Amino acid sequence: MRLAALQICYLLFACVLGLAGGAARAQTPELEAPRAIAALEQGLAAEMGVGIRRNAPLAIRLYCDAAITGSAEGFFRIGRVLARGPAHLRNPALANAYLAQAVQLGHHGAIDYFDESVPFAPLDGDCSKLEVAEIAESFDLDGYLAGLSPTRRRVANLIRHHAKRSGVDVRIALAVAMAESNLDAQAVSPKNAQGVMQLIPGTQERFGVADAFDPESNIRGGLAYLRWLKARFDGDWALVLAAYNAGEGTVDRYQGIPPFPETQAYVRRVLFFAGHPTHPGI
Repeated sequence: MRLAALQICYLLFACVLGLAGGAARAQTPELEAPRAIAALEQGLAAEMGVGIRRNAPLAIRLYCDAAITGSAEGFFRIGRVLARGPAHLRNPALANAYLAQAVQLGHHGAIDYFDESVPFAPLDGDCSKLEVAEIAESFDLDGYLAGLSPTRRRVANLIRHHAKRSGVDVRIALAVAMAESNLDAQAVSPKNAQGVMQLIPGTQERFGVADAFDPESNIRGGLAYLRWLKARFDGDWALVLAAYNAGEGTVDRYQGIPPFPETQAYVRRVLFFAGHPTHPGI
């Protein structure tokens, strides 16, 4: 009975997919936000082994972090790995489901990876609950940074220098910059967060950032904000990161990490990059 229901869903879906695919090819996808772009770049490094060892489960997790922000490319890349990645991770029915999400969001190429011989699997919540395999190793932060462009390596060196002087955990500071912009000094978000540390104009004014696109000025402002949050939340880095992402007032309101998938994924990713233990409950 369940199989028959899935087959009916598949037939209906295939029709919708065909219509959506045609529309997708005719439109231009919206520009991805810097946090999504950062997660996509980091996921690709894990998938291809650039700077760090190949790690397809980690790639899926990072692509999921992009997808949680609404990234069509994030959904597509999850589906692509599940469809054509390492044999032990392949799951055509689940791949179809994520590829369908990408198509619905206007992805141009996702339809080409769809396996019409199997129905699509139902999705249980967002992709953060997807457990394809355990990520057995810690993140090689130094190796990843060494694989970046010379320009971004210089930005990383600025962060190391100023973090040591400001009393902020160097690996946390680097991980925040990676999660925010992947060390892109020219990044601008749809909410007008700017630069390496993605500071909104109000935060720039609050911490004396004269030029948000000058890496050193932006980094010093971001580190000042992290130092202020560290004092505000008694050194609890998980709460500091949640506040950096969602605002300290939101953390106060929920008396902890807010129940927002994007914020929870952000905290997990930064702690993982920095080599800190994952916070319980996220």
